[in-house]
Amino acid sequence: MPSRRVASLTELLENDLDALCTDLAAEFDRLAGKRLLITGGAGFLGYYLVQSALHWNRSRPAASAIDVTVFDNYMRGVPAWLEALKSRPDLHLRRHDIIQPLPSDMGHFDWIIHAAGIASPMYYRQKPLLCIDANINGLRNLLDYAVQERDAKRPLEGFLFYSSSEIYGDPSADAIPTDETYRGNVSCTGPRACYDESKRFGETLCVIYARHEGIPVKMARPFNNYGPGLKITDGRVLPDFARNVLAGEDIVMLSDGSPTRTFCYATDAITGYYKVLVRGHDGEAYNIGIDRPEISMADLARLVSSTARELFGYQGKVVLGKAQEADYLIDNPNRRCPKIDKARAHLGFSPKVLVEEGVYRSLVWYSHNRTAEAA
Repeated sequence: MPSRRVASLTELLENDLDALCTDLAAEFDRLAGKRLLITGGAGFLGYYLVQSALHWNRSRPAASAIDVTVFDNYMRGVPAWLEALKSRPDLHLRRHDIIQPLPSDMGHFDWIIHAAGIASPMYYRQKPLLCIDANINGLRNLLDYAVQERDAKRPLEGFLFYSSSEIYGDPSADAIPTDETYRGNVSCTGPRACYDESKRFGETLCVIYARHEGIPVKMARPFNNYGPGLKITDGRVLPDFARNVLAGEDIVMLSDGSPTRTFCYATDAITGYYKVLVRGHDGEAYNIGIDRPEISMADLARLVSSTARELFGYQGKVVLGKAQEADYLIDNPNRRCPKIDKARAHLGFSPKVLVEEGVYRSLVWYSHNRTAEAA
């Protein structure tokens, strides 16, 4: 791996936000002067969803700024990055649990991104009913709101529901790379079912509201997003490896290392999501991920180790461990790789950041965000 200069956290964030605003110039122009609601905006996806829109506003007159509102129940606390932005006039923070009835005074929004939910397997296995409620009841609340706004002659311009690549379950070999027509191989009773099946039913709701109520709702199916904003305590593989590295410990794999994934860096992912919101076809789903390289967990662990050695002089090794949860690997897909031809054709989506660069950027970010509170 060629030697690279270690970026400061400020430089990393500015470069990522500049890239997002360049790639989303046309989409942000569509949102200019409009009200955007982001549910779950304090979470991982909210990190760049919120900050990219505000970054774009810096070079625009106030009248054409994107007016951003965040609804979040702050189950895991208010992150420091969001707290630092709360005084901005183009950002409005509201503590609200989306599974509860919507506030009577919420007013009109032109665009909605429903990102609220529990996406980490470690957490949704602990709180399966809350996971289901956010993906079904919370979504239904927002879709019914969209119908009310339509009836009041204030129709929404766009609505994005975050679904998941988990709706595909464990695809057969002939369905990899997986496209949007694959119907899935999913357990409805396993330890992941609360997440997988509620996302599947959430898509059903979206299609019904698009077809029967004329709501401009679209679905994004994320494939293994990672990067700045993903808390080091999240419980997914990359933050777990980063936590090992920064503690000076060996990197612990909780499988035999053979499962494979593609990893989509946060800026590519957020670019895709805004493009689905603005350009996506109503009632349709889009894979948002990167289609190369498909990398094994063992190779990912070695990549994290070598990158950490370059950055921090890390001296640990990769070892096999065992998860504390007995059902940790039950229904865990063996392979996951998206086919993104539809997103390329409909949206102009073209992910750029390969995993080697993304892991480098992520470890720089984690070195400055070592605790749940800081992240």
